Parts: sequence; C-alpha cells; structure tokens
Amino acid sequence: MSKIAVTPDKIEVIAPNLKRRLSGVTATIVRLLPVQARSIGIVATGPGLPAHVPHVPLWSVIRMSGRTCRVWHARRNTEMLMGLILRHVLRKHLKLVFTSASQRHHTRYTRLLISGMDAVVATSRKSASYLRRPSRVIIHGIDTGTFHPPEDRRAHRRSLGLPENVTIGCYGRIRRQKGTDVFVDAMLAVLPQYTGVTALVMGRAAHKHIPFLQGLREKVAQAGLQDRILFLPEVPVEEMPRWYQVLDLLVAPQRWEGFGLTPLEAMACGVPVIATTVGAFDELVVDGKTGRLIPPGDVGQMRAAVDTTLASPATLQQWSAASRHHVEAGFRIEDEAAALNTLYRELLDDQTNGL
Repeated sequence: MSKIAVTPDKIEVIAPNLKRRLSGVTATIVRLLPVQARSIGIVATGPGLPAHVPHVPLWSVIRMSGRTCRVWHARRNTEMLMGLILRHVLRKHLKLVFTSASQRHHTRYTRLLISGMDAVVATSRKSASYLRRPSRVIIHGIDTGTFHPPEDRRAHRRSLGLPENVTIGCYGRIRRQKGTDVFVDAMLAVLPQYTGVTALVMGRAAHKHIPFLQGLREKVAQAGLQDRILFLPEVPVEEMPRWYQVLDLLVAPQRWEGFGLTPLEAMACGVPVIATTVGAFDELVVDGKTGRLIPPGDVGQMRAAVDTTLASPATLQQWSAASRHHVEAGFRIEDEAAALNTLYRELLDDQTNGL
C-alpha cells in the first residue's frame, strides 16, 4: 500500500519523524496524526511510518514555498535542529513547536534548541516542571474504540491459548530500567499463595539485555513456576489491544519512564494498574480507585500491592469499571488531537515570520 499523499497547498502542519527504528515518539505520530488530520492539514515526513499516516517525502518539504506559513512540530533534538535550519537558513515561513516528555533537566544543547521554538508542549505536569520556559501541558490520549474491554475475558484468554485463570501482566521492553525483575520477584513471592493466577511478561530484550532476560527465566525455572510465569514475545503494535484484554491487572514496575502509555492502554481495556511513581504514572493512575501507586524498585511494596489486590476480587472488579470510565472521561485521543490542533491554529493565525 502506498502512503497517503497530500498536496503542498493543503499542508498546514508538518510532524517530522527522523528516526527509522520504532520508538515511543514514532508510535505517538502513528496513532495521533490520522486523528488530527480529520480537522487540520497535517502530514508526517521521514522514514519508518506506515502507509495509513499522511506523509510527504523529506525532500518535498525542502522544496515547499517559503511564503506559506506552516507549523513544524518536533519531538526530538534532531527535528528541532532541522526546523531551525529550514526557517533560518532555507527561509521557510515556519512556526516551530517542540513536545517534551523528559522527566529530567535538559542538557544545555537541548535548552538552546528549545529557546528557538515558538511554543513548547509538555506531556505531563512533571515534564513541564523541568522546562525553563512556559509550556502547554497536553497529556497523551488513547483510542478508546480500539482499546476497550472484551465481552468475555475468560473466553478471550482461551482464544489466545492462555489459561482462563486470573491473569497479571507486565508489558514493554525487558531491561532493568523497566523494572521487569521487580515484577518477576514479586510474582515469585505472590503466586504460590494464589494457585489460580497466571503472570505474563511480554516484550523484547535488546541484544545487550538478553543476559538480564535469561537470568529472569532461570530464576523462574528454579522456583518451578515456569508454567505460571510465562515469557511471551513482543507482538506488533496493532495486536496489543487484545493482549491487554486478557489481563485482570497490569503491573507497570518501571524504575524510570518518560511518559508511559501502558497504564492508559490497560485502563481503557478495563484493566486496573499497579504502577510506580515515575514518568506520568501518578497523573494517570488514581491510587485506590483505578489501581495502586508505589515507589520504584521496591519488591516488598510491589508484592504487598499485588497480594492485597488479588485478595479482594470485589475491589478488582470495582477498579476495572472505574479504570475504563477514567480514561473515557479525561484521556481520549480525540482530546489530545483537538488540543494540539488548537495550538497550531493559534500559531498559524499569528502570521509573524519569526525570522
């Protein structure tokens, strides 16, 4: 399938993706642009994007008229730099926007690039606190039509070849930073007390993290729990909703995170979340209503939180309903798209060149 082409005169916003390898930024562009394109002329440019995303070749951006005002929405340093070059060297009439998801202070180089932006978006209040200039907080949203609870969770598990038991999951890249070891250690302590519970670890370990994964597998085997703590391979992004739908509880054990969409994706599927207080998790999960929040890296508190949750099926059921409602009420992708498009319109209405 060829990419969706857009004529230059219809383009109002350009969202560069200057990284071929799949990343969280790329995933954001892939899910968000088609929704934004319903009400504004937005395209992506760069490699590694699927055909359904409105797209133009990078060379065509360079050849576009410099007289027409457009927005350039960068999400990486390289993209901020290119936007500045397009505006100040190639004399394109661009309004420059940068989205920051960083949970730490920016380097001097990044701060220099940010100083050249016309507007800055932060993906959480925590991210905004690390910026040295005003920003607009626009939290990520979820496609609640794609991510939704299954009609019958037990039957859905059966259809994917999983036990029909209560199921707990930990999804994402497998490495120490993501806290996969904390999840496994907590499951090793909890599962012997709950014979009707299965735990899933799903994700990919990069080459340098394979010994870390092998160590976890060996630990599980030594405990004799290899039939109850299952290690599953990474699946394509479009298949993830059905894997959230098998869960009764998601654990997000990260030691560090930029933003972290997994809690929203899970809650949209009616799955409560036990998450650490990193990234934007404490702005997404409502402690005691849609799950629990605990400090990062604390196996004891993780074990206790999971144990307490499993001990009360009624609480788990209440949290499940509250989780779905919580996402529908404040974290829809349509709301994120509308907030960004509003910002673009404000910038486009200001026809100052910025040169």
